[in-house]
Amino acid sequence: MKKKPIYVEVDILAPIDEAWTYTQNPKLHEQWDLRFSSITYIDKSSPEEPQRFTYETKVMPGLKVSGWGESKGEHQKEDGTKTSSLHFGTPQKISPIAEGKGYWQYIPHNKGLTFLTQYDYDVRYGKLGKLFDGVFRPIMGWATALSFDVLKRWLEKGENPYSQYRRFFLTILISVLFCFVWLYHGLVPKIIVQHPSEVMMVEELLGGGTSQLSDAGASKSNATQIVSWIGIAEMIFALCWLLPRGKRLLFGAQILLFPLLTMGAVLADKTIATAPFNPVTLNVALWVLSIIGFVLSKDMPSAKSCKRKRGETA
Repeated sequence: MKKKPIYVEVDILAPIDEAWTYTQNPKLHEQWDLRFSSITYIDKSSPEEPQRFTYETKVMPGLKVSGWGESKGEHQKEDGTKTSSLHFGTPQKISPIAEGKGYWQYIPHNKGLTFLTQYDYDVRYGKLGKLFDGVFRPIMGWATALSFDVLKRWLEKGENPYSQYRRFFLTILISVLFCFVWLYHGLVPKIIVQHPSEVMMVEELLGGGTSQLSDAGASKSNATQIVSWIGIAEMIFALCWLLPRGKRLLFGAQILLFPLLTMGAVLADKTIATAPFNPVTLNVALWVLSIIGFVLSKDMPSAKSCKRKRGETA
């Protein structure tokens, strides 16, 4: 089945000429477009020639993809709408993209403009390449949409792309860390191993320590079950960190939660505060990291801010 072209659209409250400059100037373009690390124009021998350029994309340290591009033409309608067509490709076998075509369109309106793109490409390696493209194409669409929102915020609010991407990826990194922390502490010491200290803390909070053996056994059984349910709840909370939205709410919840968890642990066992690498120091560190994440995640760029289908309502 033929794959659908990638389509991204965003409304920008800025003059169309300013948007044109920020997207057609290679030194400005490479700053906001996540798909390119550098763009270099090739000097034209005559004004009539199409504008050719080369680009590089850093996939990871020590690994990059280089390619070529050519502006096939520009068109402007009487109503001010501008269109820029593009032909691109790369000879590098590491890239799943062999060659492609697309366009950018700038549609003016009273409050600014609608900036949109649609492009498609051919893949390498036959059926295997098409199978891989089932994963790669959504990533390209997401990267395009995120880049468009970064451009929008740059033009509207003046925050440069480097600052936006730094906040975005630091927030993602902290979110992945919290996902791991909650998942590990919910799964390992509460469900797989069910560490005695976890059960003991719950017993103390429930008023355990009774002298009667039958009551003690019942208390331990209840504590064991509660620890398991707490572990499940922590694992669910861990998975919430993988959702694309709501990071600021999760950071805010942790700012309130970690002091309570710390006080609960100390009340259950006062000696825990003097142990090496104890929950007090761990929770304080995670509390501070939550505050940092809360600050970073304010008004963060998002691919969800763009329309991904023609005619889609915002």
